[in-house]
Amino acid sequence: MIIFDNHFHLDFAGLGVSAVKDFESSGGTHIMLVHKPFTSYDTTIKLAENVRNETNVKVFVALGPHPAELTKLLEKFSLKNCVEKMKKRMETAGRYVVEKKSVAIGEIGRPHYRVSDDVWAASNEIMEYGMAVAKDVDCAVILHTETATKETFREIAETADRVGLKMEKIIKHYSPPLVKLEDNFGIFPSILAGKDAVKKAISISSRFMMETDYMDDVKRPGAVLGPKTVPRVTKLFLEKGIFTEEHVIKIHKENPERVYGISME
Repeated sequence: MIIFDNHFHLDFAGLGVSAVKDFESSGGTHIMLVHKPFTSYDTTIKLAENVRNETNVKVFVALGPHPAELTKLLEKFSLKNCVEKMKKRMETAGRYVVEKKSVAIGEIGRPHYRVSDDVWAASNEIMEYGMAVAKDVDCAVILHTETATKETFREIAETADRVGLKMEKIIKHYSPPLVKLEDNFGIFPSILAGKDAVKKAISISSRFMMETDYMDDVKRPGAVLGPKTVPRVTKLFLEKGIFTEEHVIKIHKENPERVYGISME
């Protein structure tokens, strides 16, 4: 049985591959290793290599400049220079996709915390640029934003329309269970694997993926959710009849294959 965690971070200063071994021991088989803010892309690539060498978990990689990096850059540079630097990091992330070192650009987007109007506008400009790069290299984007509402999805969809990126190529990380198309406008929800959110989502549709947003931070062990969560919740829901086998195949195999253009086999 394929069990996929769609948003998983690793850090050499954290548990690293040991966290993936915990995921694997609980029944997990595949992860999307998402680039951690303030680190180099090559660090994430090296962590993925370690996972492949030390476990049987199949790992896919997403690289991109986290929106919080803009805030950090502003401590040293002008807003204009920061925007240019963030766009160049988007372009580099696109090259890694072309070189088949990664399969998606992410997580990118806009801050989940309050910022000035000019920083908010710049963040949206950078996010749109990242979507344009994804369109050019034909890959998906994983978005980090404020807590999503129907209006958030609408704004993201309008941005995607401007650059011609298909809605299904946009993954809203840390999404609430807004799985109806009329609520998410075709954008793909990646739902935090807490039992309540997943239970609500599956009562409506199986058009979503599951994630832990595991941070691998020794100062916050288990944040956001622990590495065992996705397999444990998946198995529990299957045992209780909340999930059918068809649901599991859809959520953990067919959905990521279609969105990312990958093979889970």
